[in-house]
Amino acid sequence: MKLFFHAFFMCQSMFCAIPCPCRVWDEEARPLMLPMLPLVGLEIGALWALFGYLTAVLGLPVLIRALVLALWPYLATGFLHLDGFMDVTDAVKSCRDLARRREILKDSHVGSFAVIGLCMLMLAQFAVFASVPDDGNYLILLFLPAVSRCCSALAVTALPSMSTSQYASQNKPTAHLVVLTAMLCLFVILGVVLCGRMGFALPGCLAGYALALRRGYHSLQGMNGDIAGYALTIGELCGAAVIALI
Repeated sequence: MKLFFHAFFMCQSMFCAIPCPCRVWDEEARPLMLPMLPLVGLEIGALWALFGYLTAVLGLPVLIRALVLALWPYLATGFLHLDGFMDVTDAVKSCRDLARRREILKDSHVGSFAVIGLCMLMLAQFAVFASVPDDGNYLILLFLPAVSRCCSALAVTALPSMSTSQYASQNKPTAHLVVLTAMLCLFVILGVVLCGRMGFALPGCLAGYALALRRGYHSLQGMNGDIAGYALTIGELCGAAVIALI
């Protein structure tokens, strides 16, 4: 049990900017970090849903509400996944050969495609949350980050990694796939049962994630954390768009 607690806090410290009450590093718990990622997503989602309800209860202007809800998933992760989104956008949109695309992926400089993609993402995220109806069920925001992180953990575990990825040398037990798949199914079912039609945001997130993952993985011929962040960002945007449209 101690290893699971250590794995959770290690995962939170690495993939979340919310202050961690216990900073610890246990090398034995490292293989358990990916299965803990959806639980970190629940933590982020709980605050996301809370902010949604608070902005509604306080009667804040629609644009202020949209700003808060649009920025929270990026603030909560310290812009970690947004960085991956920009890196992959730069690499994929360069339309160069594979070797050059991979060089661009690891380049610390920000390219024009990354800036354009970021601007479009921010506008889309803001517009989506500005369009959410006043009677929207913000509880669905609890499950959205958990589902997107289930997808990321599954993709990193199941797909072959690039040689430069931190996951290339890690052991990826088959049992993790079973656990993560079960968690994904549980979150989707709970979202649909508890949130009614708003629950369709979760299949929307899955669809958006799958399409973005396909684009990034096939273009770069391998999996890494940047691609996971790229697909996660687009998946959550697609899920939020479903909330606004139904």
